[in-house]
Amino acid sequence: RVAVMYLGKIVELATAEAIYQRPCHAYTKALLSAIPEADPTADRERILLEGDVPSPINPPAGSAFGDRISHPRYEETIGQDLSLVEIEPGHWVARDPCCLSEEDWNKVQ
Repeated sequence: RVAVMYLGKIVELATAEAIYQRPCHAYTKALLSAIPEADPTADRERILLEGDVPSPINPPAGSAFGDRISHPRYEETIGQDLSLVEIEPGHWVARDPCCLSEEDWNKVQ
């Protein structure tokens, strides 16, 4: 099992195979895109993160990653339960509209 953490909290938890083959959280996708590719002809896009890393001493009121990327749905996450939910058997992800695709968000509603 692999746990992906952002700002001291688990945002995705699954088997290594699921994390590498079907990442759901935006931060997991960004991390995986940073893995060097040995094949110079491979066509792969790197996800470049912008914005400031939030302070762990004074974290944002809502989605920590959503705040970092200035996501338009960030305000919806303030005061909401962003705990892990099972998106498929054995694959858990933070219930965060800023960090899931529309398809994955609909699965955790």
